Amino acid sequence: MAISGASPGRAAAAEAAVELMEPDMTIGLGSGRAVWAVIEAVGARWPDGHQIRTVVASEATFAMANAAGMEIVPLDGSHALDLAIDGADEVGPDLRLLKGGGGALLRERIVAAAATRFIVVAESTKKVDRLGQSFRLPVEIIRFGWRDTRRRLADLLPDAELRAVGDEPYMTDQIHYILDCAIPEETDPDELARALEAVPGVVDHGLFLGIAERALLGTPEGEVEVIERPPPVG
Repeated sequence: MAISGASPGRAAAAEAAVELMEPDMTIGLGSGRAVWAVIEAVGARWPDGHQIRTVVASEATFAMANAAGMEIVPLDGSHALDLAIDGADEVGPDLRLLKGGGGALLRERIVAAAATRFIVVAESTKKVDRLGQSFRLPVEIIRFGWRDTRRRLADLLPDAELRAVGDEPYMTDQIHYILDCAIPEETDPDELARALEAVPGVVDHGLFLGIAERALLGTPEGEVEVIERPPPVG
């Protein structure tokens, strides 16, 4: 099955994700091109789209899923999510993730947390030796006093830039700002995540640690590399 507009790796990973789905499942979908490739793969497998119920994490994903004829349901506590699928900007050691390049990180985390299983779909080029190697870390913040929030973040992330669209600040679907931050090379991701969560004004961040069950990484040759999270020590 060919997925229009998708690279061989992205298409292969999307198809592998669809193999994990069964009719009558309720799945969560994040945002970004990898997720949109999954939506197209779902449409190819179930043309009427109604065998799978879905909760979506962004307005963009809503538009794609709606156009594909998928049944979109609210995350209102009445549907347990069997599976959540999302992309990642970086896939680091121990299946730690850096996410949020598309700006939907807060909703994506909520959807992932609501699911029994969380699977990452990405291209193999997203695999890195350390988080922050290729992408800046998005930190979602309240607009009120955002400059002061950035000042208080300086000890952790001294290089933080307000994301913008043209001359205007970028705003998330939740009407928040995003600071894109360089991660210092020797930073421990777990310690950084805990420290960010303690800063007033920070809503969320793009470190998704210990959440994903596995990553499906498509290669340029159209193969899929599967990475599973290691079991907890002890």
